[in-house]
Amino acid sequence: MPDIRTLLIANRGEIALRIARTARRMGLRTVAVFSDADTQARHAREMDAAVRIGGAAPRDSYLNIEALLAAARQAGADAVHPGYGFLAESAEFAEAVLAAGLTWVGPTPAAIRTMGDKAEAKRLAHAAGVPVLAGYDGADQGDAALARAAQVIGWPVMVKAAAGGGGRGMRLVDRESELLPALAQARSEALHAFGDGRLLLERAVENARHVEVQVFADTHGSIVHLGERDCSVQRRHQKLIEESPSPAVDAALRARLGAAAVAAARAVSYVGAGTIEFLLDEAGSFAFLEANTRLQVEHPVTELVTGLDLVEWQLRVAAGEPLPWAQDQIRFVGHAIEARLCAEDAAFLPQAGRLSLWAPVAGLRIDHALETGAEIAPYYDSLIAKVIAHGPTREAARLRLAQALDDTVALGVPTNKAFLAALLREETFADGRATTDFVARRFAASAPATPAATTLAIAAVLIAEGTGFGEWTSWSSNPARSMRFRIADREIALRFADGAYEAEIDGARIALRILWLAPPRARIACGDTVETVVFVRDRDALDLARGGESWRLTDTLHAPPAHRGAAASDGRVVAPMNGRVVAVHAKAGDPIAAGGSLVVLEAMKMEHGLTAPLSGRVAAVHVVAGAQVAPGQLLVELEPA
Repeated sequence: MPDIRTLLIANRGEIALRIARTARRMGLRTVAVFSDADTQARHAREMDAAVRIGGAAPRDSYLNIEALLAAARQAGADAVHPGYGFLAESAEFAEAVLAAGLTWVGPTPAAIRTMGDKAEAKRLAHAAGVPVLAGYDGADQGDAALARAAQVIGWPVMVKAAAGGGGRGMRLVDRESELLPALAQARSEALHAFGDGRLLLERAVENARHVEVQVFADTHGSIVHLGERDCSVQRRHQKLIEESPSPAVDAALRARLGAAAVAAARAVSYVGAGTIEFLLDEAGSFAFLEANTRLQVEHPVTELVTGLDLVEWQLRVAAGEPLPWAQDQIRFVGHAIEARLCAEDAAFLPQAGRLSLWAPVAGLRIDHALETGAEIAPYYDSLIAKVIAHGPTREAARLRLAQALDDTVALGVPTNKAFLAALLREETFADGRATTDFVARRFAASAPATPAATTLAIAAVLIAEGTGFGEWTSWSSNPARSMRFRIADREIALRFADGAYEAEIDGARIALRILWLAPPRARIACGDTVETVVFVRDRDALDLARGGESWRLTDTLHAPPAHRGAAASDGRVVAPMNGRVVAVHAKAGDPIAAGGSLVVLEAMKMEHGLTAPLSGRVAAVHVVAGAQVAPGQLLVELEPA
């Protein structure tokens, strides 16, 4: 590639490493950028060069255009790839890169600006003959005008941030009484995320599928599509599982979707990789949703079914080459499904911390930048890895991915691994019938999982066997030794005699024997069943993987209890996660009703509102907007009425 020799990758984590993998194969020198939080991160260590760009907060580093351009100059880069997220869809960044005389690996600034504005993109798509949803994108952004428009559109209605994406600034409103609070929340989130509080309304399509089409265009006038991806499995408008092809799309519909996507791209003289997103209703009719002017998180499923390297196509197009293939040369083979592994707890709140053990399953594609001991920083997206399976059929890919999630070990930080596996095995998904409300409808009432009695018994045995917890003083001096534990708020009596253990939990007795112990694995007989578990002793906790589930278990009889991580019933409201305070809605002396808004936290790019657990008066507020908080930190104190 004569026009690109050194590529600066203006991103971090798994996408930075994934871009570098292709760039190196093509003979390019790669340059990483890193924040203070990423000094020891893999992407900063594994490229040909790396440049520090600032503090841990994204605005001080990965969103700092001047720092990124300075890094490019320092490293001698002649091209910049933005990855996804951060500045990938910033027309200002693209313009700055081009003005600096560098090659921008992405669409033109004009296309980014046009397609990044949902209202303008919708108008252009309509003009190009692409079906669109009824809605409102007028200049009058007052609540009254939006309320009138919603009445005309009809309920349910979707509220969206005009300048945003990724599920931020988006609310589904089922009835008129819910509209004004939804507008306030969406406007606030849009302002904090995009610096633009403009909203638009659209008719909400019930029982819809979210289907997107990958498009590619070069500077010579050629545009192709690479088939569709089904992204219907979402939570809070954030994608969880993506697959290609969609189980709801046949060859004829694929041709119509592809033609519409190409028409939308051609309307803005698009160049490079892009995605045109649609809503597909039960009758097979589709409507334009939005455009993403970048490489998508879910691009691996397209790569696996087409056999193409989309980053290579991006780099060749950026260097001025024509598209490698024409539309009639593109073939789709088999089925691919991707699951987004995120650092989050059972309540789906993002979590940070140290990964005490990372052991990805072998034999399929996992895009990640993880390693044992890696720190999951609180400043960035909760996505930590993408697990992708390909098979000759959808069923083969689905089963392979579910098993791979079971077998992947990620200990030390809570993840959604078991939840993803449960989604893949759920009957509605297995049958290919999942729509955008699937997760909310099927899993809304699910209680957080609790460890089984056998899991607690195994944990007690491993704690007792370990030396990392200090000298245990609770063993008796009798030949048949006994000890008591309290793990996950359950009492466990453990007895050891004749080389075997017996655990008593809730009156039930469980016989256990350690067959071999070679950390981080142990082979344990539980009654008549023999199994292998994976564990790590991490300070005062035991991280345990068993049966596809992962647990962090602490014996609270011998270690201090963890900080509470949510609003407490005694009026103390504490941070449930690492995050940044974006808004404080209360001050000392204010009356407050139960459920009233107190503080809004931003963690890993999503906003989370904390509300009053009781009615009364605000006694004290201990944080201000802009502050960084840690789990368990006291934010607000309330006096009960």
